[in-house]
Amino acid sequence: MNKRFSFHHWIWICSIAVFLILFCCGLWIYRIVWAPNFFSEKPVYVYIDEQKDWDQLCQELEDSAACLHIGSFRQLASWMNYEGHLKTGRYRVDPKMSNLDLVRRLRSGHQEAIRLTFIGVRSREELAKRMDEELMLKGDTLLRLMNDSAWCASMGFNRQTIVAMFIPNTYEVYWNVSPERFMARMKREYKVFWNASRQEKAQAAGLSPVEVSVLASIVEEESAAVDEYPVIAGLYLNRLKAGIPLQADPTVKFAVGDFSLRRILDKHLEVDSPYNTYKYAGLPPGPIRIPSIQALDAVLNYTKHRYLYMCAKEDFSGRHNFAVTLAEHNRNAARYRSELNRRKIF
Repeated sequence: MNKRFSFHHWIWICSIAVFLILFCCGLWIYRIVWAPNFFSEKPVYVYIDEQKDWDQLCQELEDSAACLHIGSFRQLASWMNYEGHLKTGRYRVDPKMSNLDLVRRLRSGHQEAIRLTFIGVRSREELAKRMDEELMLKGDTLLRLMNDSAWCASMGFNRQTIVAMFIPNTYEVYWNVSPERFMARMKREYKVFWNASRQEKAQAAGLSPVEVSVLASIVEEESAAVDEYPVIAGLYLNRLKAGIPLQADPTVKFAVGDFSLRRILDKHLEVDSPYNTYKYAGLPPGPIRIPSIQALDAVLNYTKHRYLYMCAKEDFSGRHNFAVTLAEHNRNAARYRSELNRRKIF
């Protein structure tokens, strides 16, 4: 009787022991695989570039994503053969995310797109710098492409007009996009922008899409008042049709290389540059900035009038006085020069 009791007793004890072992193993595996392990208050993003190594990624997950047990994450990553196989990109880590969900996301390269906005950019150098700050790509590589005549030609532009391909807006792109793929994306967006309606309006104005960009860049530099854009566009189109040089001060600033100039002097007007519209008639060879959509559409929907002259208002509001005759323009210009002198702006 005692022997039978002892035998069943040991069976019962062994069963409990096996159950406890399996239970503990299950808990251990659950903690490694399925248990929440990231406890940031809101989604955070980790960025993996070509220089980031495994240890740096783990440290970032501890610091930024509030990883509770980094050892369990490392263990699962090893089991799933992710350690040492990092893929570049921008990845979202959600609150209470499990190791399994994150490793799957990282290993598959399932990254989050970034909302990229570029507005108010003047030069290709500024654009390259902005992209260098926002994306993984190197700005100098982007700049080399924009300065490569053969590459620009493959896109349908030249070195002077390539900036016309960039339509300022907000785009969703992957953070690790290559310079070439980024440029190809911008070319697709350019084609979308220049739909049949806009192309018809450009043709009616006697301009190509690139020429619209050139004129829009001048219009935008001329005025701080968006409602003046169509009027200024109409004025310059009147001058183009009449064969009168544009004589646009912003083109002189571009030729000189100084947009901070507050007063254009005779020495500036003598700068020998194809962008100096005081010396050379017609449009300059390329945009003097990346024009906004507002400026582009202002040229396409220009105001029809008889103005041939404009001068900044003497109240320094950023607005302009417009004139049909040279005599009227000279009176406006005299008032503006007088105010420049009074304010000692030389």
